[in-house]
Amino acid sequence: MKLELLGKKLGMSQVYDADNNLVPVTIIEAGPCPVLQVKTGDKDGYSAIQIGFNPNGKSPNKANSCKKGHAKKANVSAQQISQEIRLSDDHDFKQGNVITVEDFKEIKMVDVVSKTKGKGFQGVVKRWNFAGGPASHGSMFHRRGGSYGLCQWPGRIFKNKKMPGHMGDVSRTTQNLQVVKVLPEKNLVLIKGSVPGHKGSILTLRVAKKSRK
Repeated sequence: MKLELLGKKLGMSQVYDADNNLVPVTIIEAGPCPVLQVKTGDKDGYSAIQIGFNPNGKSPNKANSCKKGHAKKANVSAQQISQEIRLSDDHDFKQGNVITVEDFKEIKMVDVVSKTKGKGFQGVVKRWNFAGGPASHGSMFHRRGGSYGLCQWPGRIFKNKKMPGHMGDVSRTTQNLQVVKVLPEKNLVLIKGSVPGHKGSILTLRVAKKSRK
C-alpha cells in the first residue's frame, strides 16, 4: 500500500543507535492525517485520496467555513493543510480513516518532499557560485555576471542563462533516508541526516520509491 504523511520539521538532534554510534537525526512531527475525501475513477476520472494535517499551535476552530464543511463530511475536525495522493484503484482507504506514524513502524527507508529555505533575490556569486572579478580598486568588475548580450543576432538572451534572481523556496525531494526511530505516542519520526527547509516547514513523508532495502 502506498503510504504518505504530512508533517512538520521540528529541527535536528542526535541519538545513539543499537551499536552505540551517535547518529544525527531530523525530528519530524508526522500526522495524524485523516482521509478527508476518496476519489474514484468512475466519479472523478482518477483514483486518489485527500489527507489533512493540523500542525501544533493551529486550532481547528481557526479554519474557514469551507474547510469545516469539507471535514464534516468525513466526521473529522477541520484541517489546516490538505494534500492529494494518487493511488491505484485497488486501495482500501475509506473516508474518515486516519494515517499515523505507527504505519511507518516497519518502514526502513523514506523519501521527504519539502521546500528549501528562501534566500530572496541573489546575485550570480551566491546563486551560481561565480568566481567574480578582481577585488582590487578600479576594476569595476567585482561580483558581476559578465557579458549577457548576443549582439544584433539573435538579439535576445538564451533560456536558462545563469543570471541574478530569486533563490531557494523550491520543492526538493530527498530520497532513501533511513528511519532511525518512530515514536507513535508523540507522532514523531526520527530520520537520519538532514532534510531541506526551515524549522516549522511543512513536508511530505512517504515510503521510499527507489530503495533496495
